[in-house]
Amino acid sequence: MKTYLVTGGAGFIGSNFVLYMLKKYTDITIINLDKLTYAGNLENLKEVQGNPNHIFVQGDICDKDLVTTLFEKYDIDYVVNFAAESHVDRSIKEPEIFAQTNVLGTVNLLNCAKNAWERESGWKEGVRYHQVSTDEVYGSLGETGYFMETTPLDPHSPYSSSKAGADFMVKAYSDTYNMPVTITRCSNNYGPYHFPEKLIPLLINNCLNHKDLPVYGDGLNIRDWLYVEDHCKAIDMVIRNGRIGEVYNVGGHNERTNIQIVKTVIAYIHDNVDNTVTEDLIKYVEDRKGHDRRYGIAPDKIKEDLGWYPETTFEVGIIKTIQWYLDNRQWIENVTSGDYKHYYAKMYNN
Repeated sequence: MKTYLVTGGAGFIGSNFVLYMLKKYTDITIINLDKLTYAGNLENLKEVQGNPNHIFVQGDICDKDLVTTLFEKYDIDYVVNFAAESHVDRSIKEPEIFAQTNVLGTVNLLNCAKNAWERESGWKEGVRYHQVSTDEVYGSLGETGYFMETTPLDPHSPYSSSKAGADFMVKAYSDTYNMPVTITRCSNNYGPYHFPEKLIPLLINNCLNHKDLPVYGDGLNIRDWLYVEDHCKAIDMVIRNGRIGEVYNVGGHNERTNIQIVKTVIAYIHDNVDNTVTEDLIKYVEDRKGHDRRYGIAPDKIKEDLGWYPETTFEVGIIKTIQWYLDNRQWIENVTSGDYKHYYAKMYNN
């Protein structure tokens, strides 16, 4: 019975990972540590409510005493760190929060894991710290080429800079202490339970409410899209069989411009839900500061080392995603209620 400490496990990717793992394995225990900020939601975890292999703990990864207690109480084998402030627009307005959680929180997790796992003779057998990172740490690409694991880090936003800082700290613990670590850097995830400040769920929600669809700049910024369950499978494979000390890029081979994404969502909702939803809702707004033009990931290494590949095409994944939000409108209403509604309205001027 292996025990995982999954941080940020009530957030978008984290909750999908928890659900994926507990569906796939019956011989694991997951200690799910989440602060439950606006983007963390226990509704995401309803499927595992009452599952004895899932233990939820509300708390902050920066809390040294709490994290130390979890290591002492549960004899943790793996740390999987999803916990992060992740919205670029928020990072531009409040960069100090991103530095605190994403960098110092990571350092606290590393220290607590080191204190629990390090022995005079070496490291406890079979343990691993896994950092979930982002392709944004690489900066921006031109019209051609792809991010490789060897691409120098060149982050531009406070968010991506804080994630790069965390990656460097993980690498430092590997190089300095020989700590068993791995890192994955993923492209843009999409799928169920994505908080509706991010592009795809924001578009769906606004379409359903006949609100403007904000598009930064000319809408031609390009992102590579990865279905979240494919990402969860990749992380599982890296934790179990990835080479210690290595970085693995996880990409979807699904590059799209932002305006293509917007028009795809509009077309599906127009054809299947409400034919009054049209491209007239598109509203071009001032471009984001430091907005990277293109991201594209080459997942060759993880394919060659572990046999992983993105199984979900964008054409299939985007329909599954839109339909999930259409079938779970109450979830959207619940997570955008209360304090967040004010921020949500202010950010998008709706």
